[in-house]
Amino acid sequence: MLHFERWKIWSIVAVCFFGFISVLPNFFSPDTLRRLPGFMPHNKVNLGLDLRGGSYLLLEANVDKLKQNWLDSLINDVRKNLREAKIQYNGLGKAPDGVRFRVVKPEDAANALAVANKMRRPIGSVLLGGTGSPDIDVKTEDGGNLIVMTPTPEALNDRIGTAMGAAIQVVDKRINGLGTTEPSIQRQGLSRMVVQVPGFDDPKKLIDLIGKTAALSFHAVDETKGAADAEATGVPTGSRIYDADPNDAKRNANLPQKYLLKLVPEVEGVDLVSARAEFDQGGQPAVGFTFNTNGALKFGSYTRENVGHPFAIVLDDKVISAPTIRSAISGGQGIITGNFTVQEAADLAIQLSSGALPTDLTVIDQRTVGPGLGADSIRAGTIAAIIGAVAVAAFMMIAYGLFGFFSVLALIVNVMLLFGCMSLLGQTLTLPGIAGIVLTMGMAVDSNVLIYERIREELRGGRSPITAIENGFQRALVTVIDSHVTTLVAGLIMFALGAGPIRGFAVTLSIGIAISVFTAYTVTRLIIAMWVRRQRGMTRNIVVPV
Repeated sequence: MLHFERWKIWSIVAVCFFGFISVLPNFFSPDTLRRLPGFMPHNKVNLGLDLRGGSYLLLEANVDKLKQNWLDSLINDVRKNLREAKIQYNGLGKAPDGVRFRVVKPEDAANALAVANKMRRPIGSVLLGGTGSPDIDVKTEDGGNLIVMTPTPEALNDRIGTAMGAAIQVVDKRINGLGTTEPSIQRQGLSRMVVQVPGFDDPKKLIDLIGKTAALSFHAVDETKGAADAEATGVPTGSRIYDADPNDAKRNANLPQKYLLKLVPEVEGVDLVSARAEFDQGGQPAVGFTFNTNGALKFGSYTRENVGHPFAIVLDDKVISAPTIRSAISGGQGIITGNFTVQEAADLAIQLSSGALPTDLTVIDQRTVGPGLGADSIRAGTIAAIIGAVAVAAFMMIAYGLFGFFSVLALIVNVMLLFGCMSLLGQTLTLPGIAGIVLTMGMAVDSNVLIYERIREELRGGRSPITAIENGFQRALVTVIDSHVTTLVAGLIMFALGAGPIRGFAVTLSIGIAISVFTAYTVTRLIIAMWVRRQRGMTRNIVVPV
């Protein structure tokens, strides 16, 4: 146990040196970090909301809208598939929690049922842990002529999970577009997410930015009649009345309040590659956009064939601009004007660039943590950590003398490696995380306590000092691993099932526990081995100071 091969010694030194290098960025300013060589670590430990101050939001997805959108899509798919199969039907529409339709000819009932069954898809991916069971239950009523298709609860939960994953990515892009750093966005439960943005103290702006779905589309204007006439006499087939954006209408009373547009868009927002805030030819704030190849071809063809006609730009079912096409717009680039302010143009560009949210998000809770409170938390946490470290170091050196000092050296390495791992992983340090660090320091030296007490027992049993040290490390190993594994399992469970502060505590505790095993059985043992080797060179008698 006290013999170390040369490669093991260099491996331990390399790990400790790498941990030291990983911690260094936390002491450098952003300007200094930018000047560091590319091979150097640049990540820092992020300060959480409770330490830095900022905004906190709890958002919930509109599950009912997700389900209704699925049913609308299912109706369109049923209509398309029945037409392709040349099956006559009627009464196609929504049923309670599903879709139903009636087959006109009884002899087509079997074929219609087969069409409905072919539309079922397995839930998730079997390779990624999906169940593979169908996402839709299909049953017949009224002698087989009435077919009802109902999404299963498992499939709905799978869709919600997928939508929440996409929503988290979109929200993350939008917040990063603000220029803030290290936002914390975590899913909570099935349909909620927690958004924490340290250093950003304007939750209203945050809500305005991330709360909009930003579903963009370009529609042709139905010029057969005006929106007012359509409301009075009926909306033409294939068209729909859209409201103007309330902010745009409020700023300019001369603009129409409603628009009659073709229902099917000419170009959709999925073809949008990028958007940016800029100024139009008149010096007014606007949003420039760029389409992909498919969108550029469709947009160019439409504008070329409709010169002199108006078209509408629709965002979240509101018309934000309805310009007249002056010439063909080729190249896939254009500009959106709409009486924007500079800030509104910038926010809209961020929303469009980040993509559309898959569903509406409702604010359940919002809070603002002031930087003063964060500074107080840092001060209190730092004082607690210092007191804890000093108390642990004092106890170890009083109880175990020189070996206690060795444990303190290993503890310093432990804390250094802990912060190095958190820096490399980009983890966020919270106030509960500081508590986890303090607890980790106690548990780190707890391993040494077990080892040293075992060494004392071996010495009392008449073993030689070297044998006692070797047996102490070897026979205490099982006990140390058992105690640390149980704590690590508890930490992993807290991380998997917890949220916010609980996760912050679990992260530092779990990483610290794993590192403490390394420092106890490599760093401390290496230090003691070097001490023993030096003592044997100086005298034949080795007195173990425990």
